[in-house]
Amino acid sequence: MISLAELQRRIDCGDLSPDAALAQSLAEIDAQEKAIGAFVCRSENPRAAGRGPLRGIAVGIKDIIDTAELPTEMGSPIYKNFRPRADAAVVMMLKQAGATIIGKTTTTPFAANDPTTTLNPRNHAHTPGGSSSGSAAAVAAGMIPLALGTQTGGSVIRPASFCGIAAIKPSYRLLPTVGVKCFSWTLDTVGLFAAGVKDLAYGLSAMTNRPELLPSATVAVPRIGLITQEFAGAPEAAGGEALRIAAAAAERAGASVRPLKLPDVVAEAWRIQPVIQEFEAHQAFAWEYRENYDAMPPLLRGRLDESVGLTPDEYDQARAVAMRARAALAETFAEVDVLLTFSAPGAAPKGLASTGDPRFNRLWTLMGTPCVNIPAYVAEGGLPVGVQVIADYGNDAKALAAACFVEEALKS
Repeated sequence: MISLAELQRRIDCGDLSPDAALAQSLAEIDAQEKAIGAFVCRSENPRAAGRGPLRGIAVGIKDIIDTAELPTEMGSPIYKNFRPRADAAVVMMLKQAGATIIGKTTTTPFAANDPTTTLNPRNHAHTPGGSSSGSAAAVAAGMIPLALGTQTGGSVIRPASFCGIAAIKPSYRLLPTVGVKCFSWTLDTVGLFAAGVKDLAYGLSAMTNRPELLPSATVAVPRIGLITQEFAGAPEAAGGEALRIAAAAAERAGASVRPLKLPDVVAEAWRIQPVIQEFEAHQAFAWEYRENYDAMPPLLRGRLDESVGLTPDEYDQARAVAMRARAALAETFAEVDVLLTFSAPGAAPKGLASTGDPRFNRLWTLMGTPCVNIPAYVAEGGLPVGVQVIADYGNDAKALAAACFVEEALKS
């Protein structure tokens, strides 16, 4: 994989030019894209910027995020050759930091359930996860050092776990969703994929102009609450092993690690999350569902068919539960610095019929908390399995710092 932080260091010290750094990514894409299928389109004659912290950094953009210079097709024939007139806000943030948009990465249609044909670089017989399939696969294959994805249920953290890379779903609205195809405005969150946690920190800091997100020379030893999310069902053996290994490594490195039970209202929030997601999806996809019903992806169309009877009262009650759960969760973070839990039930499923189960992700998207995936274990078939570090809302710097700690502990 290509380390964004290492590229930045070499560019800053004059050891590598921005053009040479960009050329490295272009060469890797040429070498691997035919086998992986991570991109739907690529920029013509991309050039490195002469200034900015992300100069020379090639970035892939999930194809539900608007780009003025490239089509935004959302994985659907309904939007074939659709050309937005403007870049999404997050794309402009990248450009202003000097990044080069290298192409659009594959997404499941409308970032829902229906899989893409993108392959997992760790094992081509398995899914890379979704819905940010191409972004995760392109980084994992070493084609690019940074990619944008989105998460409404588990579409950043889960594919990062399946592909063995780092990823952050930041605090809700740290990155704007203006110019991103909406699925659920209460949940949709733009996230980043990179080789390691420090790479995420450098990328997110450059985009947001927030130096507090950068890794410090000394990392504080965190107090970690171990969460098994029993209300979401039991993990597979590989998921359980990943969490056990990560917790043991953190404890050996000096962290305080203790099991923690979440308040009952938080478990209730997990249960009602689909009500909020599907109610808002009916409004977000009203035109597509009514005017292009037959062209809708079948799994998403089926979800909308099944949830067509949701009422405003059910939606309002679900939102009230979510508000109470967020307040209760904030009190939980008075006891610990971060939570440690599963990123996915286990390793990536075989085949491309499913992108995996988001049941260990959806609560945290609803809570709006920052989540960072760290690879922790390699299961049979060379398939990675990650864990996620979760901090309280708005404390992305703490999430990244604690994730750096756990990442380093896993290496020792």
